[in-house]
Amino acid sequence: MLKNLDSRLRGNDVRTLTPSDVRTLAPSSPRRRGSRFASLVAALTLATTAQAAKPTQEPIQGFRFQIVTADDSALTQRIAEDLYKRLVPIFSEFRTELAQRRRMLFVAVGPAALREVASKRCDCVVISAFTSSQVYRSIVTRTAHGGAHPVASTAVYAEPAPADQLRLAALLYRRPVRVATILGADTSFLRPALEADNVVVLDAGNGEDINRLLNQIAQTDVLLALPDSTVYSTESIRNILLSTYRHKQGVIGFSSDMVKAGALATTYSEIEDIDAQIAEIASAYVAGGELAPPQFPRYFRTIVNEGVARSLELRVDNEVRNFVRLPAGVRPGASAGAAAARKP
Repeated sequence: MLKNLDSRLRGNDVRTLTPSDVRTLAPSSPRRRGSRFASLVAALTLATTAQAAKPTQEPIQGFRFQIVTADDSALTQRIAEDLYKRLVPIFSEFRTELAQRRRMLFVAVGPAALREVASKRCDCVVISAFTSSQVYRSIVTRTAHGGAHPVASTAVYAEPAPADQLRLAALLYRRPVRVATILGADTSFLRPALEADNVVVLDAGNGEDINRLLNQIAQTDVLLALPDSTVYSTESIRNILLSTYRHKQGVIGFSSDMVKAGALATTYSEIEDIDAQIAEIASAYVAGGELAPPQFPRYFRTIVNEGVARSLELRVDNEVRNFVRLPAGVRPGASAGAAAARKP
């Protein structure tokens, strides 16, 4: 469980991805799962290959898309198939024979795919998905400094929105709570917004003793954990959870795995929640030509560790359990819904 958390902190928010194996994925006929992706690649690139020998200087007329990922796992196929179903109706109005005059929109699933498409020299745009904010910002910055042709990009980050996490903490405690967080260099961009919400912010410099930082915030009620590899690793997460438990502090984690490992609670997004937001961003861009800024997940559900809540003398009521925000047309309780983690 904590090993899964470590892979996310290293920049693999869905699973460990192989940069050398980046390819375009999407589904085709439901009758043969093994041939879905080969068929879909052909469908998505047919117009391009058919006109490859006829370069044109004609102006851009419309848009096309490709879903880029780094592996063939069942989880990645599920993401790509769901994205494809959502994106096809958005782009279907553009004529196939004009493919060479349509601007490409890449959806990069995971950090390895993002590294691949961010370095492309093309008149294209990129929407990053299932990559944490710190990894997204690092890849985009490194690519720009490396001299690569910059492409317009945006993202739906993998981790929960801090504002939603703070709201969850308030619902759990049902009173004003003192919240602290520890930021590394890669998450320092969040400091202004967190301080505006009266969060106590500590900096974790290189080689900073995590125990000393934890002692400095021992009098606060809640530790807001954010995915930063400077602060959180497989080893440090265990120490942090034990230390906060001894101080009777609740930890608002950044993934459901962290809650199952001993954090108090978190909001989290299902694959379909993220995909719905990506489709909304793509639709708005195609309609108006303006690419939305990078953003945290808009849609989420809630998971609470009931055992930890009891130890902190917190009563988990329906207001907490029903703290969700779902895409249009999705009923509460659909898919995973609000969940509870119980320690044995």
